[in-house]
Amino acid sequence: MGAGGRMPDPSETKNILERVPVDPPFSLSDLKKAIPVHCFERSVIRSSYYVVHDLIVAYVFYFLANTYIPLLPTPLAYLAWPVYWFCQASILTGLWVIGHECGHHAFSDHQWIDDTVGFVLHSALLTRISLGNIAIETTTPTPIRLITMKFTFLNKYGRFANHFDPLSPIFTERERIQVLLSDLGLLAVFYAIKLLVEAKGAAWVTCMYGVPVLGVSVFFVLITYLHHTHLSLPHYDSTEWNWIKGALSTIDRDFGFLNRVFHDVTHTHVLHHLISYIPHYHAKEARDAIKPILGEFYKIDRTPIFKAMYREAKECIYIEPDEDGKHKGVYWYHKL
Repeated sequence: MGAGGRMPDPSETKNILERVPVDPPFSLSDLKKAIPVHCFERSVIRSSYYVVHDLIVAYVFYFLANTYIPLLPTPLAYLAWPVYWFCQASILTGLWVIGHECGHHAFSDHQWIDDTVGFVLHSALLTRISLGNIAIETTTPTPIRLITMKFTFLNKYGRFANHFDPLSPIFTERERIQVLLSDLGLLAVFYAIKLLVEAKGAAWVTCMYGVPVLGVSVFFVLITYLHHTHLSLPHYDSTEWNWIKGALSTIDRDFGFLNRVFHDVTHTHVLHHLISYIPHYHAKEARDAIKPILGEFYKIDRTPIFKAMYREAKECIYIEPDEDGKHKGVYWYHKL
């Protein structure tokens, strides 16, 4: 036992870059049985509390910025705006996480409530709704992403297919109406932005709303990248892949005080991959309940985020098969 009375966690004491095993001896059912029953309970009141809480905090940030930053001398204003953008983007990312939970039916026991709350939150943040297995949860694509998507879809479908076209071949008939509704939600938000620009000016809208929403995209991409890019994580081809192997191909991260702001999505992502309908306020307890079963299959990397970003961008460039291993369909990142 350490000086603080905390037992060492095997997932943190070993070499964090050591490869995880690839043949889990447990099933999803084994993991579910280890989790206390109450962790599966979804409370619309408790979930709504977090929405209201985040909205209040977002309004306070807006009020302070809108009221006081214009009164500051120019040099101080140049410093104050980035502080506001970071704070507002952080709390809005927390709202995005709740919207994402709605897509996994983790907000309440009522699907229509989850759909409504998720639709409103995602649309307000210029984010697509989640649609079943397709999981359209990316923000408005960047030019690079659009180019990549264009050539990918051209090669696979013979025409330009995208996430905004309800008639796109990537969607089923049932999903087309959902895509259309999501498009209408985004158009409504863009219209509201147009009215705001006419009333307050483009600079005001950019500073108060545009940059924070762009910050949500940055946080979303960063969190997703770090959850799925690590030297210890395996990748599989069709000869080795199965559902639980794929679900375990992720790692938890420690974002410090932002863990709480992001509703613990950063350091409970392994659990989220395995059982996505557990609400965030039960996620840490559920994660801790399955860690003894996961054993070496669970890892959390507490490397400081900027250091981790640099390391993963430098070392996780491409994957190749492990020629020395018995699993020829397993691929790993190799250090350059």
